[in-house]
Amino acid sequence: MSNYIIKCALLVSIGVSLCLADDQYTSKYDNIDLDKILDSKRLVSNYVQCLLGTKGCPPEGLELKRILPDALKTQCSKCTCVQRQGAVKAIQRLQKDYPDEWKLLLDKWDAKRESLAKFDDYVKKGGKIC
Repeated sequence: MSNYIIKCALLVSIGVSLCLADDQYTSKYDNIDLDKILDSKRLVSNYVQCLLGTKGCPPEGLELKRILPDALKTQCSKCTCVQRQGAVKAIQRLQKDYPDEWKLLLDKWDAKRESLAKFDDYVKKGGKIC
């Protein structure tokens, strides 16, 4: 469950884009430099606008938008370990450093905050990411 929102946020905020595979998303974008993205307000803004549909997307952003509904629905069951770890990092950084952008993403992708609540519960209980 946390894996689901974890990956979603990662994907949502950072553009760690993934392709659907039979049993796992592609690892094509697993080596993306999340810290570089999260350290740049400009890059975060670009990815957020991409995910909100208000700006064009880079290839990984387009792929993220495509798989995000499935990742949210399945609680990131097809995510790799790297993707789950990245999602946790992205969610935590977005919540802390980019609260306005985080709220916009939640409003679009988790309006009822159901996924966020499940993620928070999972993390508070010491849930294992990988």
